[in-house]
Amino acid sequence: MSKLFYNIFLSLYSIAIRIAALWNPKARLWIDGRKGQLVEIDSKFTPPQGGQNSKLVWMHCASLGEFEQGRPLLEALKTKHGDIKIALSFFSPSGYEVMKDYKGADHVFYLPMDSPLNAGKLIDALDPSLVLWVKYEYWYYHLAELKRRKIPVILVSGIFRKNQPFFRWYGGIWRKMLACFTYFFVQNETSKKLLETIAIDQRVTVNGDTRFDRVIEIAKNFEPVQFIEKFCGDSPVIVAGSTWDEDEVELLHYVKVHPEIKFIIAPHETDKENIAAVKKEFPNAVCYSELESTTNGQHPTTNVLIIDNIGMLSRLYKYATIAYVGGGFGVAGVHNILEPAVYGRPVVFGPEYEKFDEATGLLQSGGGLTVSGPLGLEEVLNGLLNDEAGTIKKGEAAKTFVYSNAGASEKIIRFIQENRLLTS
Repeated sequence: MSKLFYNIFLSLYSIAIRIAALWNPKARLWIDGRKGQLVEIDSKFTPPQGGQNSKLVWMHCASLGEFEQGRPLLEALKTKHGDIKIALSFFSPSGYEVMKDYKGADHVFYLPMDSPLNAGKLIDALDPSLVLWVKYEYWYYHLAELKRRKIPVILVSGIFRKNQPFFRWYGGIWRKMLACFTYFFVQNETSKKLLETIAIDQRVTVNGDTRFDRVIEIAKNFEPVQFIEKFCGDSPVIVAGSTWDEDEVELLHYVKVHPEIKFIIAPHETDKENIAAVKKEFPNAVCYSELESTTNGQHPTTNVLIIDNIGMLSRLYKYATIAYVGGGFGVAGVHNILEPAVYGRPVVFGPEYEKFDEATGLLQSGGGLTVSGPLGLEEVLNGLLNDEAGTIKKGEAAKTFVYSNAGASEKIIRFIQENRLLTS
């Protein structure tokens, strides 16, 4: 893709998002969240006259999942370099809206739409000493401006596949984006070998995925979720997290014929319309907000609890006998299977997982199980529920898999220190 076609893409994207904002709440947040923010960022990070600027680390994440990958690294840097400032940007409202009050950053903001003018203004305002770009989502003008100013940019937990434009005949501008990175920490050997095919071979380390560090941290600092334990009682519990319509259809029959099992369903989308739609699918279900309004957190008429908030899911898996992770019946693929695995729970998910190394690894370890439809799901769930010893064994395998892959964040910290990227 040439720069001309890239600019056409940016123009069409900008027009499309503005049209969508007329009826789509997320698109409206995308537009409104960017209004006037460059002035705000400039005032936030410009030191008083005669003052000294602390070194600033800027981390960019596409959305919430990428932030969870980068978070352990960001917080470790803050611990080791207490005087640094932290700037955190998101492209997506689903990341920004959840983390806009994150206390670990000095400022959280939307990444401005890619252009030479916006890139220059943003980097003028931030004046970063180090940039951490998490996993993916590449923007040419921002990256090119960082390279022009010789600001080090590190790719965190990168992953590459041969069908991506970097490795196609038309991927010229994409390869230019990669040339802007100082160093690449990638998740697997395949990614490293693909980068070698485009002459990026001296600046790459296979480092695994920093999400392992993040879920271990969450598990170690587990805090009980009010009312959940009472809701679960002594029943077997299936926690279905990050579900989409396709996942809920897969689960529907099993839920109806197993009133003796408690089901906790946490939809990926928690807007009022979607929660209402999910509740309609499971007519006797109760929402967590309703459970909170009861006197003791118990609801005698249902075995289905729908989570109608954000930020609770990673702790809910602690209460599961079996975890089901959604997304595996959609094009985008399965969501975070590490969150339940870290608690020693067997993890069930749909067939779209090939793009996720952690899902393949969990299957190979014996801690994960994949299904292709409702009958397969019923068979797997029944098999687990009727074999307590086997279920425990699979859960232990899942936990071992997570802990055996820890340490990616510390390796990146060591690289930053050895190269004096924050101390020179």
